[in-house]
Amino acid sequence: MPVEKSEFKDYFSTQANAYRAYRPAYPQELFTYLAALAPDDTLAWDCACGTGQISLPLTEYFQKVIATDASQEQINNAVHHPKIEYRIETAEHSSLSNHCADLIVVGQALHWFDIEAFFTEAKRVLKPNGIVAVWSYNLLTVTPQVDEIIDDFDKNILGEYWAPERKLVENGYKDIVLPFEAITTETFTMSETWDLVQLVGYLSTWSAVQSFRKQQQNDPLELIKDKLQSAWGSPTNVKLVRWPLTLAICTNASLP
Repeated sequence: MPVEKSEFKDYFSTQANAYRAYRPAYPQELFTYLAALAPDDTLAWDCACGTGQISLPLTEYFQKVIATDASQEQINNAVHHPKIEYRIETAEHSSLSNHCADLIVVGQALHWFDIEAFFTEAKRVLKPNGIVAVWSYNLLTVTPQVDEIIDDFDKNILGEYWAPERKLVENGYKDIVLPFEAITTETFTMSETWDLVQLVGYLSTWSAVQSFRKQQQNDPLELIKDKLQSAWGSPTNVKLVRWPLTLAICTNASLP
């Protein structure tokens, strides 16, 4: 199905390689939890799959994973697996069959969608008793000194370069109305043990960094490089980096 470009705001294709290399991995416990909620293990839909960070762990729990993304470059850089079928499609107009998915997941992407249109599509694709799970994460935590630098970078250097949709992430998706009956969820946190190069690589994947580079013709990470290295210590030092997840889950189980 052709991608409808008017509906797709592409903030990530230019850094697809970095996205695969530096985005943190979601905790395995999250996928175990979601698979236990799903009515069956036939099919999961990973919507806005990026380079397959969610698609791959889902293969441990589902017979097939359909992974869609509107970005050709993201799909080009995606990790391959015999259970994963990648499709270049928008979230709002997929080629999935009616009532075929046991689980629909959207990780760190719902805020970029036409949310109402996506939920209409999710209603069409979801099986009876199916599960829709969406989640996001905002700023990371490392140490108070590092956190202060990144918080300032986020608000005062990149502030005007963030797309308006990011406000939904900052608000923890509180303004999003789910289409079905909400399920009370457990709490999950992503974590990585990174050196400074990995941290800076991750920061480079932020959409606001890309917007800054495009508009200003220079790299905003240069503005915090010295302060960040001073707070970090030796670049080869490894530190625990954490991202609390905001998770919302709903089910159509109560529908006739």
